[in-house]
Amino acid sequence: MKCTNLRHAGLSIVAAALLTGVTACGGSDGSEGSGGFGGSEKGGDGTPRLSPIAALRTAEKSTDGADSAKVESTTTMGSVMAMTADGTLGWGDGLTGTLTITYTGGTMADTMRQMGTTSMEARYLPDAYYARMGDTFAEQAGGRHWIRYAYDDLESLGGSSGAYLKDQMQNTTPNQSVKLLLASGDVREVGEEKVRGQRATHYSGTVEVADLAEKNSNLSQSQLDDLRKTLEQAGVTTETVDIWVDDRDLLVKKVEKGETTAGAYAQTAYYTDYGTEVSAEVPPASDTADFSELVKQQGAGTGS
Repeated sequence: MKCTNLRHAGLSIVAAALLTGVTACGGSDGSEGSGGFGGSEKGGDGTPRLSPIAALRTAEKSTDGADSAKVESTTTMGSVMAMTADGTLGWGDGLTGTLTITYTGGTMADTMRQMGTTSMEARYLPDAYYARMGDTFAEQAGGRHWIRYAYDDLESLGGSSGAYLKDQMQNTTPNQSVKLLLASGDVREVGEEKVRGQRATHYSGTVEVADLAEKNSNLSQSQLDDLRKTLEQAGVTTETVDIWVDDRDLLVKKVEKGETTAGAYAQTAYYTDYGTEVSAEVPPASDTADFSELVKQQGAGTGS
């Protein structure tokens, strides 16, 4: 594999992994919907029972206040990729944490094999994201194994979609999956189910992806218009969101599904051990290449 092709493939892998952190930690953000508080109802045993909207608002606040959790997720997107992620994430002061991301199928897994590994470590810090690539990649990147994505670079390099991703990386939390449903105005309680042996209440709804970006991001109108065009070109319009909330009003499972021009995508995430300790250190500078630097080298068609 040529140096420039290898570097380009590595950057694509890192971009996909960066998105995994956002979706595993909650997906695109939303605001509270217009469904109202809805009051409460009587359960089967005659005890008061919250409406779906009121119950989800309670869950959103409880999950947000927990600050951290262990996360396990699986993600698929057509023939492009199938991947798993496992680790801990915190959101008390920006997104932080460490995930081990493993590509199990699709063209991205094939690309990773060419770089000598199908697994990578991802570290999320408040101002940047780091991904550790394999030795084969390091041989073409001046011996450096880590790629640094500064969130401030995302907007300049990625246009409206980069600006939106920057906004989400700096503001994302697992409770945003709950906000997705609150924003949709289309939420229903499916019923009580078991999630890994624990009782939980299942809620479901359908959301308009572009509308959510408009409701709760800090993008300008022109950026929003560009983002909507990007989403339309990618075939992303609506997605279904299912969440499960336990007896402590904490999110314990999330499933998001939709369609893109690359094929159907789906992600399932499990959340446990809320309040767990989170650690994510900045990799050594001598072993780290900056994403913006690699992009410039890629554009110039030069090697390291």
